[in-house]
Amino acid sequence: MRFIALIVLCAIEIEVAGGQSPKNYKDHGEYELYSEVAKDFSANNSSKALTDLDRWSEKYPDSEFKDDRQLLYVQAYSSANQMAKAIDAAGVVLSKDQLPSDSASVIRLLYAVVSGIQRVPDASAQQLAIAAKAAHLLENYDVAPEGVSASVWASTRADLRLSARAALVYIAIAPASRATKANDCAGADAAAMKAIEEFPESVQAAWFLATAEVCLAKAEPAKASFALYELARAASLDPVKGMVDSKWQQTNVIPYLARAYTQFHGDDPKGLKELKELSVQSPLPPAGFLIKSAEEIARAQEEDFENQNPELGLWMKIKNALSASDGEHYFESELKDSAVPQLKGVLVEATPECRPSQLRVAIRFPKDTQNPRPEVLLKLEKPLTGRPEIGAEIRWTGVPRAFSKEPFLVTMETEPAKIEDVRLSTCQPKPRKQTTPNTGR
Repeated sequence: MRFIALIVLCAIEIEVAGGQSPKNYKDHGEYELYSEVAKDFSANNSSKALTDLDRWSEKYPDSEFKDDRQLLYVQAYSSANQMAKAIDAAGVVLSKDQLPSDSASVIRLLYAVVSGIQRVPDASAQQLAIAAKAAHLLENYDVAPEGVSASVWASTRADLRLSARAALVYIAIAPASRATKANDCAGADAAAMKAIEEFPESVQAAWFLATAEVCLAKAEPAKASFALYELARAASLDPVKGMVDSKWQQTNVIPYLARAYTQFHGDDPKGLKELKELSVQSPLPPAGFLIKSAEEIARAQEEDFENQNPELGLWMKIKNALSASDGEHYFESELKDSAVPQLKGVLVEATPECRPSQLRVAIRFPKDTQNPRPEVLLKLEKPLTGRPEIGAEIRWTGVPRAFSKEPFLVTMETEPAKIEDVRLSTCQPKPRKQTTPNTGR
């Protein structure tokens, strides 16, 4: 890019002092004004150059050098970092049928526009159109400035094309960026989709499409999978080909993807890796693409658990309902005095130990590593006929009669015939206490 910078810095020497024999100053006064402008450029005083250019334009509006003067306006505004005005000034030149004959002047003009458009925060539609025209012209321009070797020109032309391409990408995503700032989700989505169709390898096009889909997903949760796909693409595309700063991609896009994916889907490094690998294959996700949410995964696991463990699944639903803030109301209105289908648990206490009329039962789940607390109290219509084995698993059906939330306990009434798998052993009579015979002493 050093040669491009050299062309830009040498604007006044090449453009005016280079001499164009068909043109003449109208009088000495115009020459003096030109000389002041030349001195301003030599001193790198863009502010004074603009003032002197304005004086020149006011006194000699029809100067034979007015086209050259317009080019100097572009360079002066660019040097003063007034990029919007530089683009407006360039628009006057680009509106003409022909470009300047001097190739260095053409390159300075076009490069000033394509490098400046990205520094105009809220470019107008007209400024974007001017920049797009300049970028297309620069992308296809192949006239080396006088005195430039073929090898240097080949390298410079490649750099110019990259600059033109970057400007075209920026122009394409500008409507999406503007719509995003205005919180226009649908508008941002449509604009980003258009940009990604035109520049499928653009990281920023994928990024803006992803943020638009994230915005839409707030009202349409089904959009979340699409959003995550585009985020993965923005995080995984080659930053050089995608024309973005790799540091921005590393510090912003990649961490954002990791957070969004984990928040939506859950911690799944393998799944995230596979998503990133898939996303680089196509600008848009394949038909039927879907990433399950953590809630959907949990619901599927719950359904699978219930299918494999119907008794535990039923109890899980009952307990969740009773543990909710309106658990007491649920018990009184839905559960109390209603026959409950068969449940399964572990017997942890029998009262009394032999021929008990009350059983305390804990519900043990496969993942439990500690002995669970009893959560069900079974009151029997008549005692069991023996001593039940503590720690054994039993099944029963019963009718809930009472509920305590703290400590959690559901009291059910049942009868021995409705208790299955209970293991009974014979009750051994308690040994009599030996008494000392009364000797009468």
